[in-house]
Amino acid sequence: MRAWEAVEVPRIALPHDSAEKLPLLFDTATQQLVEARPDDVARLYVCGITPYDATHLGHAATYLAFDTLQRVWRDAGYRVHYAQNITDVDDPLLERAAATGVDWRVLADEQVEVFRHDMASLRILPPDDYVAVTEVIEQIGRATRILLDRELAYRVDEDVYFDVAAAQEAAPWLLGEESGLDRGTMLALSAERGGDPDRPGKRDPLDPMLWRAPRPGEPSWASEAGEGRPGWHIECSVIALMHLGRDFTVQGGGSDLVFPHHELSAGHAAALSGHPLAKVYSHAGMVAYDGEKMSKSLGNLVLVSRLREGGADPQAIRLSLLAHHYRSDWEWFDDALEEAELRLSAWREATSELVESVDADAALEEAALVARLRAAVRNDLDTPSALRSVDQWAAGRPTAVTSVVPAAIDALLGIRL
Repeated sequence: MRAWEAVEVPRIALPHDSAEKLPLLFDTATQQLVEARPDDVARLYVCGITPYDATHLGHAATYLAFDTLQRVWRDAGYRVHYAQNITDVDDPLLERAAATGVDWRVLADEQVEVFRHDMASLRILPPDDYVAVTEVIEQIGRATRILLDRELAYRVDEDVYFDVAAAQEAAPWLLGEESGLDRGTMLALSAERGGDPDRPGKRDPLDPMLWRAPRPGEPSWASEAGEGRPGWHIECSVIALMHLGRDFTVQGGGSDLVFPHHELSAGHAAALSGHPLAKVYSHAGMVAYDGEKMSKSLGNLVLVSRLREGGADPQAIRLSLLAHHYRSDWEWFDDALEEAELRLSAWREATSELVESVDADAALEEAALVARLRAAVRNDLDTPSALRSVDQWAAGRPTAVTSVVPAAIDALLGIRL
């Protein structure tokens, strides 16, 4: 599957004035800030969309967070290998297609194309590997067969389930190690987020489905696991292992994916590879609108495409999202765009006339601004602090500005002035 066109990330001419270059990220598993240190290449996996209502601001905020992470790594001199999936066959997509009378494949293709345009307009760096689930059916079926052969999976009727208890004995993985949740909370979230804890015949209510046998009116494929289609979590395990390998640098996504999706994806991957899925598990907060978490089920979506169609500058949309710390839960208000547009205008005015060189004092001010920007985004992707630093610099009405400042703002925040 093709992604979207990449934007050029400028190089910041000024060297780091600190040996501390690598990002500190809040790791969900340890509940601590940890250094996201790559081996040689920074390997990043971020869970993609289920394409039936793309792209709301919650999506955009999540992908922007990990776009910022990529920019910090790049500024530190690392190459980034980024993979993302598309869940282009799943119950919610099939239900929406049936309700609207649209073929599920057509609906998925339309919404993926909207997503591409939205990501490109927001200047989000594209994944190197953009993989639809329907492109890796064979590999997911083979992985399911491997887990069956290792007695880490079992059948209920013709469906295949992951054996959580057996996997914890055999693999470097423990249920709850990432999420820190108690069993009661896990059961509630499983029922709420696509699981079937009450199904008779399961060995443990928390055992997730790996492979779904054919149902009338649903798509299915032949595979080594039998006829059917993939369960939810196994898709990301297989795609990540295929493209990034085991024990990669960061697994990212929204906080609503901590359990069950990321917890169980990690379990599947560990059972298949014998190694942990990722070193760091990082999660973005939820965005609300009209007092409720923005979600497809509630229908309270603010879509990037509609904001753009209404005349909003995509750079202002990006700035309005960067104004919130990626880990925080926050609410969108319609006047946020006005505030972002004023900020963007002030920044553009301050950098409207560039010169090749400035005097010593101005050069020191520029260097200090770049250092503050780097320190802010390195510190758990603290984009609100970075924005305030630029605000303060621009408010000082610099009389002469070199290309260093707009290049740094573009490289680290993705705002092209």
